[in-house]
Amino acid sequence: MTAADLLPPDPLLHLLRRATYGPSPACIAEIRTLGATAWLDAQLKPASITDPVADGLVARFPWCAATIPAIHAAVAAKALKQYDWAPMWQVSFATLARAVWSRRQLLEVMTEFWSNHLNVTCPSGDMWDSRADYDAAVIRRYALGSFADLLKASARHPAMLTYLDNRSSTKAAPNENYGRELLELHTVGLTYAESDVRDAARLLTGLTVDAGTGNYRYDPARHAVGAVTVLGFTHANATADGGEQAALALLDHLAVHPATARRIVTKLCTRFVADDPPPALITTLVKVYLDNRSAIAPVLRALFTSPEFAASPGAKTRTPYEDVVAMLRTLDYGPEPSGTKAVESLYWTCSNAGQAPLAWAPPNGYPDVAAAWVSPSGQLVRWNAHLNVGAGYWPATLVRPSSMVAAFAGTATPATYGALIDAVSNRLLQMTLPGAQREALAGFFGKTPASPVKAKDPAVDWMFPYLMAMLLNSPTFALR
Repeated sequence: MTAADLLPPDPLLHLLRRATYGPSPACIAEIRTLGATAWLDAQLKPASITDPVADGLVARFPWCAATIPAIHAAVAAKALKQYDWAPMWQVSFATLARAVWSRRQLLEVMTEFWSNHLNVTCPSGDMWDSRADYDAAVIRRYALGSFADLLKASARHPAMLTYLDNRSSTKAAPNENYGRELLELHTVGLTYAESDVRDAARLLTGLTVDAGTGNYRYDPARHAVGAVTVLGFTHANATADGGEQAALALLDHLAVHPATARRIVTKLCTRFVADDPPPALITTLVKVYLDNRSAIAPVLRALFTSPEFAASPGAKTRTPYEDVVAMLRTLDYGPEPSGTKAVESLYWTCSNAGQAPLAWAPPNGYPDVAAAWVSPSGQLVRWNAHLNVGAGYWPATLVRPSSMVAAFAGTATPATYGALIDAVSNRLLQMTLPGAQREALAGFFGKTPASPVKAKDPAVDWMFPYLMAMLLNSPTFALR
């Protein structure tokens, strides 16, 4: 048996498992109505999708999209404390809430992708006033736009300039941290020379943060003039007043550099296709990327409609964060009617499993290959969450069905244990399990698949959540 054999042979479900955080009943119904092409078209235009549940839930985190001036005004009005982390925590909580309940699933997946690629750890002290705006005005705004626009927006945002120390870079002492990560992590990868780093760092001097307001500003007095050469880009950089435009020209050059195209495309293929993505697909998508001047939507469309993507079921494993989010989506539990405690509890579940959203400390972002997440302790956290959340033990305030058995096994109690297991596995995993797995699950209850289900059997009473949890613990559910 291969990993692909553990998944339903349905291309629509395969697309949902990769382009969303996991199939939900509503998402499955939607894609079966629209078809793959129309569904993907809509996801690539998220503004066309109404999203009342997620919008209402995110409204409970009023600081999660706050601008820098708004946060400073709140400090002046004593609505926030100086250096208050509340906005950053709200960004993190709202990120999780959107991943679970937003209908704009591809936007959320790509927001996470770019948050990792252009990582600014959240929460992190020095970005207390800028990280919320970075999420809203940079990552979310350009997640399905062009990488060139995203890169330039990131380079002129106080969060990135603070995180990678460019706000303190001056012509007398250029700080190479951002210049190096711009090349190594954000664009071309390990294809540069040390002279490229030095010239990039010099060209980026002057891109800084206003000490009084916390906003971005270009300061020509800090800018190091003089000719630069960075990976085929040359500029006279003759005047300090022209330094910002020279830096932006470098960013445009890097965004469409062939090495950048290959790096971005490889990471997209790693995210959506396989830990070791097919070289032929990478080559094809590099051309799409360059032909479209770094526009991301054409690359995604070509990726999701490629034969390599169609052939990749079983080639990706969910990360701890994705596992928790996918569990909530397949269970189809609603957010608590008011308040934020349930979402906050789920955030800490992700943290205990090793992957709180946005919290990766180094600048390279969370890894996206299965080997990075092999952890017995993290796996145990996931398994416990499957039972605790599924059964309603904790957090207890999520909106759940009044009858778990009716919701997951049908209003008419299945006649046999095999039929019971089939009903619940089809609901949670969208497939019937192989015979050996059905026998093992029936054996947990001391039965066989042919054993009749009686009305007062524990399996359809207090032990029913254990059947749900074991299915969510399965290798089928673990696969992306």
